Amino acid sequence: MSTRWREDQTLNAIAELNEQADRSLLIVEDDKPFLERLSRAMETRGFTVTSCDTVSDGLAQIGKAAPAFAVVDLRLGDGNGLDVVSALKKKRPDARAIVLTGYGNIATAVTAVKMGAVDYLSKPADADDVVAALLSTNAEKSELPANPMSADRVRWEHIQRIYEMCNRNVSETARRLNMHRRTLQRILAKRAPR
Repeated sequence: MSTRWREDQTLNAIAELNEQADRSLLIVEDDKPFLERLSRAMETRGFTVTSCDTVSDGLAQIGKAAPAFAVVDLRLGDGNGLDVVSALKKKRPDARAIVLTGYGNIATAVTAVKMGAVDYLSKPADADDVVAALLSTNAEKSELPANPMSADRVRWEHIQRIYEMCNRNVSETARRLNMHRRTLQRILAKRAPR
């Protein structure tokens, strides 16, 4: 995909957004640095952003005022991001939501779409890709990522996430992943695969 084509797509999406009366966007993401970067990037593209890092905060924001758009992480610390998508679609059926995840598979993609998501992107997602997914029509198809994560990288990311959820406790992480503690220690000592 050429850089020029991508810039044209981004400009078209921003022009389309400017025609929209309601530019409210809810971002629910528990990776704080990514949440801050994505929030700033979406604000510069014309959205009015509200961000939160838990399912409960996301549901509370929807209860106050359901946004026109939402970007929701699939796996959050206190639950499943699909609960946020489902609540948003009940409160505001015309809302457009996309699901972000580092653990993509066909079953969860199908579930996300059934719950009302318009697209499913793997992390780390570029802000231009997020805008294009939020504003795309049903006739347009998302392009495959130019450099998808390898299976080794997806596995490594999953192990890292569980390790962080267990407060960096190797024994607890090994128990949850059903692997030997020393095997886990060797994996954690290595660099991330590409």
